[in-house]
Amino acid sequence: MKKTYVITGATSGIGKTLLEAFAKDNIVFAGYRNEKYLDDLKSVSDNVIPFFIDMERKDAIAQAAAFIKSKTERIDTIINVAGCVIAGLLERIDVDDIRKQFEVNTFSHLDLTQRLLPLLKNGKIINISSMASFGIFPFVAPYCASKRALDILFNSLGVESNIKVVSVKPGVIATPLWGKSVELNKKSIDRCKEYEKEMQYMIANARKNETNGLDVHKVADLIVKIDGMENPKSSYTVGKDAFFAKFVSKLPQDWLNKMIRYGIKAKVSSLK
Repeated sequence: MKKTYVITGATSGIGKTLLEAFAKDNIVFAGYRNEKYLDDLKSVSDNVIPFFIDMERKDAIAQAAAFIKSKTERIDTIINVAGCVIAGLLERIDVDDIRKQFEVNTFSHLDLTQRLLPLLKNGKIINISSMASFGIFPFVAPYCASKRALDILFNSLGVESNIKVVSVKPGVIATPLWGKSVELNKKSIDRCKEYEKEMQYMIANARKNETNGLDVHKVADLIVKIDGMENPKSSYTVGKDAFFAKFVSKLPQDWLNKMIRYGIKAKVSSLK
């Protein structure tokens, strides 16, 4: 029997890999924002039903939910993947950009999920969170906070409604997200001229993550496995760096802050 999935952020990275895995034998509603990806989505399988969604626009989220409801009476799994990274020195990041971070990574997923809940009958919600949810990572504080908020809100949803909600917290994954983040945060980076080396380190790290991170298929394989479980755990961590982040997050905050400051100083001083 075919199952029905809804995947946001289905045009690249984890979302696209999951789309290819699930669409072989199931119906998959695949979220996209840029129309240039529409033909690519359709070419994956006849089981793919693309839908437009802009995670920053409430009207687009409402229209996406209405479209899905018009095409199906049942959803087995909602997989919230779409996201972005707002980065830079927190004292220089425009607060409106931080609001955007929460709109895309947190509130939009809750909005879409709430609208689709009537169709989710004994199904699952799987959120792509991040090891960033465990604590502070330099220069990406908005991203960390948005992922932590995502986990807290959806965990409460699961407790209150008895819906099965699963948070998947990967380490750094080799996806286009990191390269896109450099362009997305150009304005914020330009405001930090006196922190040139820190920004240089941040950009270099993002470029490295794009190719040297965890293989996206390892994360997708875990999610496929979770989806097939009758009673999965509420949280899964994947990647050595994610397990390390989980461990150090249990340290006293002052200890953690000192470790982070020392790490930043060592990384920045090594730059020429």
